[in-house]
Amino acid sequence: MKTRKLLSLALASMMTVSALAACNTEAPKPSDTTAAPSATESKESGESTEAPTETTKEYADDEIIDMTMFAAMAGKEKNAQNDIKEIIAKKTGVRVNETWLTGQQAGEAIGSIIASGKLPDLIDGGDGSVQLYENGLLVAWDEYLEKYPNLKEMYTEEEWNRFRMDDGKIYWANVFGNIHGEDKTTGQNGEAFWIQIRVLEDAGYPKIETLDEFFKILEDYAAKHPEMPDGTPVIPYTALCDGWKYFCVENPPMFLDGYPNDGCVIVNVDDPANPKVVDYNTTPTAKTYFQKLNEEFAKGAMDPEFATQTYDEYIAKLSTGRVLALCDQYWDFAYSIMGPFAQVLEAKDGSKYRLDKMGCEYVPLGLKAPGVSSQAYYGGPEINASSGCAVTTSCKDPDAAFRFLSQLLDQDIHDLRYWGIKDVDYCVDENGVYYRTLPQRELWKSDEYKAAHSCEYSYCPQWLGTSKDGINAMQPQEQPDEFQLGMSEPMKKCFEAYGAKTYIDFLGSRDFRPQNPWYPLWSWSNNIGADTDYGKVWKKMGEVKHEWLPKVIMSKDFASDWEKYQAAYAAVNPQVFLDAAQDEVNRRIEAYGVK
Repeated sequence: MKTRKLLSLALASMMTVSALAACNTEAPKPSDTTAAPSATESKESGESTEAPTETTKEYADDEIIDMTMFAAMAGKEKNAQNDIKEIIAKKTGVRVNETWLTGQQAGEAIGSIIASGKLPDLIDGGDGSVQLYENGLLVAWDEYLEKYPNLKEMYTEEEWNRFRMDDGKIYWANVFGNIHGEDKTTGQNGEAFWIQIRVLEDAGYPKIETLDEFFKILEDYAAKHPEMPDGTPVIPYTALCDGWKYFCVENPPMFLDGYPNDGCVIVNVDDPANPKVVDYNTTPTAKTYFQKLNEEFAKGAMDPEFATQTYDEYIAKLSTGRVLALCDQYWDFAYSIMGPFAQVLEAKDGSKYRLDKMGCEYVPLGLKAPGVSSQAYYGGPEINASSGCAVTTSCKDPDAAFRFLSQLLDQDIHDLRYWGIKDVDYCVDENGVYYRTLPQRELWKSDEYKAAHSCEYSYCPQWLGTSKDGINAMQPQEQPDEFQLGMSEPMKKCFEAYGAKTYIDFLGSRDFRPQNPWYPLWSWSNNIGADTDYGKVWKKMGEVKHEWLPKVIMSKDFASDWEKYQAAYAAVNPQVFLDAAQDEVNRRIEAYGVK
């Protein structure tokens, strides 16, 4: 622990010296600065409300409560005595040690925790959240929402009602996609076909809209540049089949047909008054898509390990820069590879290189099936009521836990979580606009530095959008000038070539906002247990796809194996599930109305 503390202090001291000097020198100023308004807009009422006063009390070491949190997702643990975690602890009186999912599926991990009887104070159970509720292991949020307005502000009354369980109470809050004030979204956090910018540059930045065009450009690049600088071979395309994250393989037909991410089905709205559930696993586009993957596998353009690699192996492979393209949700891979992409590596000739500077970063493509006129990869903010941050009944002081979650939304603490320490991690110009210097940006790309210094509490309540000061973005990646200045040179060239200002511009669907009351329907399917007929069918559908989709991709007789797959799929009677999905669509229309 002493070693880690010394590392933390050394890194912080280094950053303090460099950042203070940078903040006191002339730096590029944001171009679109406006004066700060005196108040911010309330999400629910639209009325003007004064920004809350910054936290002023400082807790002594013996007053700080240590709590634990488990998130059923992959993540990176922070060092003991993490700099910003300690600052937040002194401001809130709570210090939380976060642990993450390793080597298990979410439901398995939650099942193990329940069986052990040893629960953390805070938890995001992911797909296992309902297990926690059904076992009576969670504290209801209801009384604390009234006590702590910061928390209640996250959603409107109607939105909070979507989180209510069958006993009428709320037991968790999903912390992602909450927009405060003006939407400043710059990224595509959801699904897309992702391609390295060096591939696009080599081809002269062409327009890519179809699977055929996509794989042609990958094949051409791999033929011209078969190796990385260290001599390892490039991989034109990989995919992930591990556990529930096999959506990377199985759900692209939904997107290729132009539909948003309802996850479990397509909801066809050709007749807006009569939305119809459609099974994307049996559409002509599904067959075309998997046949294309089969062709690419036969050519050697698809990763031969795609069917067996674990999630950790997948991330390790992406971190080498060898993978030219993939289909995945951004959050599932991108944050894990940022650190490795910023490291200095050695080529086989002894020269040095960095993956980000050689163009290995990814941009999204919104591929479409032939005849599809538009696509909906970018869906805007989504309300996932199926899981979220929760307080367990093992927590000895639930009020302190909810107060802590509320204080994390105080603007000064939120700034600490995402921007860092003023004059150390970011600077402020004469107009109150936050910005980072180049040395600051480089340090925030370092996994080592972030483990010792930054503390996002990333599965706790948070905001996107506009700061309560009315000027800045809640999170740096959405600060327009910071977003642009933080790009590598190859990325800047790519954005300029395509006339893009955000990653969403590569998809051409920024104005799309699914307002349908059932969206996203995966917030229903993620919570289905096996205690109903349709739940049992849903489980069997997944088992069939897990078994057969890798087979059809690797098949030497695609037509024959596709028919066998479809027969096995039909044998589990998916219509039982589809009927239940239609009932849920109808229920949500009745409950929430058509927007």
